[in-house]
Amino acid sequence: MPLPDAADISAATAHETERTADEFAAYVAEHGAPEIVEVLLPDTHGVLRGKWIPGGAGGKIWVDGVAIPLSIFGLDIWGREVEETGIHMETGDRDGMCRPVPGTLKPVPWSPRPSAQVMISMYEPDGRGGEKPWELDPRHKLAAQVERLAARGLHPCVAFELEFYLMKPAPGPGGVPEPVFATSSSGPARQNMYSMSDLDAYAPLLHDIREAARIQGLPADTVISEAAPGQYEVNLYHRRDAMAAADDAILLRRLIDGVARKHGLRASFMAKPFLEFAGSGMHVHVSLTDNEGANAFGAGEAGDRLLRNAAAGMLATMVDTALLYVPSYNGFRRLVPGSYAPTSISWGYDNRAVAVRVPNGPPKARRLEHRIAGADAHPHLVLAAILAGMLEGIEKGLEPPAALTGNAYEAKAPSLSYDMGEAIRDFAGSDFVGRAFGPEYQRVFAIMKEAELLAFERRINPLEYETYL
Repeated sequence: MPLPDAADISAATAHETERTADEFAAYVAEHGAPEIVEVLLPDTHGVLRGKWIPGGAGGKIWVDGVAIPLSIFGLDIWGREVEETGIHMETGDRDGMCRPVPGTLKPVPWSPRPSAQVMISMYEPDGRGGEKPWELDPRHKLAAQVERLAARGLHPCVAFELEFYLMKPAPGPGGVPEPVFATSSSGPARQNMYSMSDLDAYAPLLHDIREAARIQGLPADTVISEAAPGQYEVNLYHRRDAMAAADDAILLRRLIDGVARKHGLRASFMAKPFLEFAGSGMHVHVSLTDNEGANAFGAGEAGDRLLRNAAAGMLATMVDTALLYVPSYNGFRRLVPGSYAPTSISWGYDNRAVAVRVPNGPPKARRLEHRIAGADAHPHLVLAAILAGMLEGIEKGLEPPAALTGNAYEAKAPSLSYDMGEAIRDFAGSDFVGRAFGPEYQRVFAIMKEAELLAFERRINPLEYETYL
């Protein structure tokens, strides 16, 4: 994927600390006053939580902020309090103050009424009359890694690729979801990879996604019919602002879901909705630019060494951070040999079976593609873990193992875990995670995922009744 010109991505230079009503006033001047402003706070799982605020009071969001309990980052994937975290009633369930993320105030084209949306981020009192970032907000975890790289004169340039399924609005027999194309017949199972006819079949919906992205200023690029019936992929251009790139991924998921619902369908980012078909991934492309904006990976021998160090760090920290890339019980079903989802801790050049791929391209586009994360993962946490891993390799001068060629599923490389419990234990006991994310974040995230796993393990699945009843 080529790097865009700086003019392509103009919003990436917005200052995180700017908190005035000027952005809202400019929005009203361009689009008119909205009836509703939707404030969007991505929680620990990437689920959007927040409020609807009357459009007439929209400007106050930039002046006064939005009060939301700090404990919202202690909710499980079902939106329930995980009491074991100790951040709910034990603390008085006090409020934090959420501030708008500059550059994220956008119209909502799929809304039936004039609406705007803005992403917000959580802060808490610093004890001196000011505010400090709330340590459990994933957005601040990414900001910390970006700042660490900047101190070394390096700046991540990032692009996300998101896979998803288009599904019928109601589940089929037994509550199983149904993709928009039939999955069974008298012949072989339908796959139709890179099919133009599958793009044409839902062209109105896909064009509405592209148009909504244009209206919202999201840098959407290629749309692809992927490796399963009803599976599609939307790619985002590289951003020279890593925070904006992760914001784009969050907002693109919401956009795709909103447009699909308007067309009477569902869009699912579930990592593995069908055992017989490919899962949905979130591939992340990362290069590092120097202070002059040149790609540091493309700087001859020094650039190649930097790339190898970064790749080595990603591999060395992959076991510790796997829970951030595969945060769901369902997500571990996606890691299947031969499925284009990596199953080993490996890297290689132009090899889609490895975990970290170096795509072909000229030196100015040299980058690393991280291929492990599921489409249901939190973009900010995924990117924070990737950048922290790259830094680990750069700071320690790590060297990667030999790059794999051919079928990486058959190579003798260390395997990723297929077990959520093991991933939780690796995360909770990791010195690296404690250093990169802070011990409190490490503790709370592990507790929440332990509770999530326990909820699945306590449930009897239908096959058990069919077999043992």
